Amino acid sequence: MLEEGIYLNSLYDYYSELLTEKQKLYFEEYYFNNLTLAEMSENYSVSRNAVHKNIKETTSKLLEYEAKLKLYEKACKIRKVIENLDENIKEQIEEWI
Repeated sequence: MLEEGIYLNSLYDYYSELLTEKQKLYFEEYYFNNLTLAEMSENYSVSRNAVHKNIKETTSKLLEYEAKLKLYEKACKIRKVIENLDENIKEQIEEWI
């Protein structure tokens, strides 16, 4: 579960601009601020089910974006290559990503 949360947070870093404001809000409240569905439901005057559905849809969208665009996967591959480079070249490339 922890690894899944870390992975979703990474995907959020790449794809959050493709989400709606409500999707961003609920995702951040749940994954960054560790609010429960019940707390979010109370804070935003919506049903717990509505919050759960929104978070589930947002998660699905993030996974779909990654499946199609593979930005996170490509960045991981680039970082692995960078680890084996000369320090000067490594620093230059890290500035780009």
